[in-house]
Parts: sequence; C-alpha cells; structure tokens
Amino acid sequence: MWSIHIDLALEHYHWLRRPSSSFSPEVAKNISLTNSLLHFLCLQNTFGSFVHLIKLTMPYLNFTCRLDERHLIDEEMLRRKSQVDVIPGPSKEAQQISSTVIDSKGESSLGTFRSNYENLAHCLKSCLDYASIVCKRYSVEKEKLVRLLLAEGLIQEQPGEIMEDTGVKIVHELISLGMLRELEDGTEVEVPKSYHELSILKVEKQEFVAKTSISPHRVMIRDDGRDIHPFFEDSLIQSLFIITVERRHSSFYPTRGLSRGYMEAVCSVRSLLVLDLDGKIECLPDEVGNLVHLRYLGLVNSDMDALPPTLANLQRLQTLDIRMSRLEILPVEILSMTQLRHILMSKCINDGEIRVPKGIRALSNLHTLCGLYAGDGIASELSALTQLRELGAKRVSEDHASELSEAIMNMENLVCLSLEAEEIFFEKEDTPFSLFPEMEQFCPPPLLQKLYLHGGLVELPSWIVSMGNLTSLYLSSSALSENPTPALQSLPKLRHLTLWNAYKAKQIGKEFCKAGGFPVLETLTIASDFLVEWTEIVQGAFPSLKCLGLRNCLSLKFLPEGLQTISTLDELHLSPMHPDLARRLSGEENYKIKHISQFWTIPWIG
Repeated sequence: MWSIHIDLALEHYHWLRRPSSSFSPEVAKNISLTNSLLHFLCLQNTFGSFVHLIKLTMPYLNFTCRLDERHLIDEEMLRRKSQVDVIPGPSKEAQQISSTVIDSKGESSLGTFRSNYENLAHCLKSCLDYASIVCKRYSVEKEKLVRLLLAEGLIQEQPGEIMEDTGVKIVHELISLGMLRELEDGTEVEVPKSYHELSILKVEKQEFVAKTSISPHRVMIRDDGRDIHPFFEDSLIQSLFIITVERRHSSFYPTRGLSRGYMEAVCSVRSLLVLDLDGKIECLPDEVGNLVHLRYLGLVNSDMDALPPTLANLQRLQTLDIRMSRLEILPVEILSMTQLRHILMSKCINDGEIRVPKGIRALSNLHTLCGLYAGDGIASELSALTQLRELGAKRVSEDHASELSEAIMNMENLVCLSLEAEEIFFEKEDTPFSLFPEMEQFCPPPLLQKLYLHGGLVELPSWIVSMGNLTSLYLSSSALSENPTPALQSLPKLRHLTLWNAYKAKQIGKEFCKAGGFPVLETLTIASDFLVEWTEIVQGAFPSLKCLGLRNCLSLKFLPEGLQTISTLDELHLSPMHPDLARRLSGEENYKIKHISQFWTIPWIG
C-alpha cells in the first residue's frame, strides 16, 4: 500500500524535460526511458521499482514508505538529521536569532513522535496527514485548512453541529497535542517538522493510500506552466495544488501565467474535489465546468479578470477563493450555485472590493462572504443571510452604512467581521484618508469573536469594550486621538491585538497595560510611523503574552524596561530594527531579550 506526494520542483522537472538535443545521445536515451518508465510504473503500481527509480532519477518526487517498513522511516529521519548535523551551521548569534521552540515542546524523541502519531484517532490522523501535504512548503490559514478538510470529506457531520465547527475543533485538538503549531496571531498553522516527516513518510490504511492506478491521491506541483505531467490523464487525483513560479519566494524567473492549454489539461482531471492554484493564469477555461465533483476552487493571485459562465456547472462547490484577482464583478451565474458555503474575494489593486450580483440573498448556505462592496442595494440583501459566520465589506460609506449596520445586527451567528472604510483623496495629498461613518449606535452580534476595522474612527467606539466574547481585534489607520489600550485591557477573552497605525504617539509607557491587564492576550502587534520609545512595562502586565511584534516602527530606538519580566514571552519580531536599537540589544540592554527563544528581524534599509 502506498501513497504519493509529488513536488515537481521546477529546476529538476524541466532538466528532464529539456529537448533531447541538449543532452548527449546516451543521456537523452536514459531520460526518455525514465519518463516512459515513470508513466508505466505509476499506472502499474510496482512500488519497489517505482521507489528505486524515483531515488535514482527524480529527487524532486517525495513518497511515503510501506506501512510495515518502520525501520525505513526511522532510518530516513535519522539520515536527514545527520545531514543537518554535518552541514556547517550559522554563527552563534544567528542561531540565537533563528532558534525554534522544538526542544521546549518536548520534541526530542523519535519514538515519542511515532508513538504519538500512531495513537491518534483515525479522524485526527487523516486530518494531520492532509495538513502535512497542504503545509509542504508554507504555513496555511487555519480557516482555509478547515475548508480543505471539509471539501476532502475528512470531516464527518455531527448531529446538531455545523461541519466547520467540527473542523475547527479537530484543528484545535491537533494544536493542543503539539501536532499543529499556531503562528503569531493564531490565524495560520504549520505542521512541526517531526510530525510532518512522519505524516509524509508513513502510510496509513485509509483513503490516502493508493492501491492501484485508479485509487485517489493528492498532488502538489511547483511549476511555471510549460508542461503538465502525462500521468494526470490516467490518475484519479482528488486534491491538486499548483504554485506557479512567480509565487515561489526563491524564484528569479520572469513572471508568467499558466497557459490556456495547461489549464485545459488541469480541467481534464474530472475526479478533482480540490483545485487550489496560487499564481497567475491566462484564463480559467470553459472546461472548468466539467469538474462536476469539485468542492473547493482556489484561484488566489490569479490576475484573472473574468470567470466563465460554465462555473455554474459546479453545483457541489463549497468554497470559491478568488482573492487578489482583477475581477470587478462576480458573474450572475454564481447565484445558481446554492451549495456554496464560502466566497472569498478581493482585487489585486489596493486589495479592493468586488461587486456581487443582485439576488445574492439566494445563497442561503453561505457561511463566509468576504471582499464585497455593500452599496447599490446589496447591504439590504445581506439581511437575509442570517446564517453568515464571517462577513467582510470594503468601501463602507455613509450612503449605505445604516443598511449595512442593520443587516449585521441581524446576523446572530456572525463570528468574524471585517469592515474597511471608503478612502477619500484630497487635493495636494499623496495618501488617501478614510473615515468610518458614525458607528456609536452599532450593536455587534453576541457571538462575534474577531473584529477587523480599517479606517478612521477618531474615538474608540464604546461597544467594543463591552464585547465579552472578543478574541481578536485589529485596528488599522484608525486615527485615534488617544491610546485605546487602557479601555481594551479588561476584555476577558482577547487573545490577539493588532494596532496598525491606530494612533499617533512618540512614546508609550506603563499606562499601556496595568498589572494583570490583558489577562489572556497571547500576541500583540504594533505598527507605527511615529513611535520612538516604549519606556516601561509594569510588573504583572501581559501575564499570558507569547509573541510581541513591532512592525514598521522605523523610529523605535528603545524597548521597554520590564520586558524581561514577561516570562511567557518566547517570540519577538522587530521588522525592521533601527540600528540604534540593534546596538543596544546586542550590548547593554541584551538582558531585556535574552530570555526570548525566538527573535526575528529583517535588515534595516535607511
């Protein structure tokens, strides 16, 4: 029994795909034979020969071992560790800055890793295995992981419970077990390296396992769109992840999109449940309508300006993610896709809004609707979507603010709300200014946990302080006249707080947080063009703080006295770090940060 996880690394893949004239005759013959054998072995499922061939000729293909070959797993993990041990390491200072929390999590025993993994419940193990595929190169949004698990059928519906809630519980359970790790503000997760290797190297007796060429498997491709592997036409692929070349952080290749022909080949894989593309494509062809089993369609960073009318054929689609595209309007065909649960949208220009067709109230199963413009009568239609769990509206302005507020107050199930005020450009001003309409009369839904407000507020609305269930608060470009934290520090469940240019202050002091203030706050992020000094943190402040981020604080030259007393703090992000601050922290003020296990910064560009 075996399963394949494929990472078609561009450098190796196209080395084999080069014209035979660029190789010697003998090498060209061997490469041709290799490609033919690979195609044959994929179809015939001759595991031993397949693995041997892969090891010799195609190191960019990752595979799992047989279930009964545990010693191979141990040997492979120990081999990887020994390779790391003999590679010359960074300087002591660099090691300190890039230190990880693996040891502090108790991840030091190979036997413990394997035992914990094997003892997982079947459902948890399936979800962890899938998360390891999704997180092969990057972390993943927590909500996206839940949507993917839902599309793959790995989350079973529980009586009286929404499937997304079940998925969130599974993710949180894996986090509590240390098999998933939350990053910074808790919106993203990753699989710790040790468990990631076990999930990839080990095969479970479940639907991940491919016994024959017609069994389902999952594929990840890092490609530039020049070709697509021939075995696609003969394989039963359930999840296909494609990351185009311009989305690879280390790439120096010119930007290009996936061609129409490439996308037509992708759309010929009719077994797909999940199609997740990250990067530019020339277009989404009409053939996408043939993917009638599709439940998840991700087209992030696609640069598309239109969706084909055949999209309406995808009657089983649950998630449509078209963030960072050039779309202006969502096509009217979307109204017939009544199984849609999640629509995520934004334009690549200024992260702008997308207009939805009138009649959006017909999508009664929607749980997520983000990135829309609520003007032109759409705000009043939102009142019918009382089952929404997450709403994101852009360009909020006076002409529809009252209708939008009324609609939101009717959404008793709303958990996450994101609002962006309309930007106004003034003459002789280089940057726009945004200001929310009057919000004092607004009453947030009772279950609201996450609130994102981008735009001028001048004063902190009083209703925010009364939100007892609030766990995440993001205030951006708020133009507040005074520091909001004295009013916020008593919120009983607030775990994540971001103040991104929320107010102008050159100095903050001990009034920022009193002793016992922010009792459960785990991450605090501050971005400010004006902040020069944080003078003091009182003893007992931030009793639960784990991560402190000071972003774009280009003038910050002093970290607070008392930072060293926050024993729970294990991550500090200074990006970038002023040279004066860097000198202090490497010298006389190093005592403030030496207890912090992870210290991240980026070079100063001045």
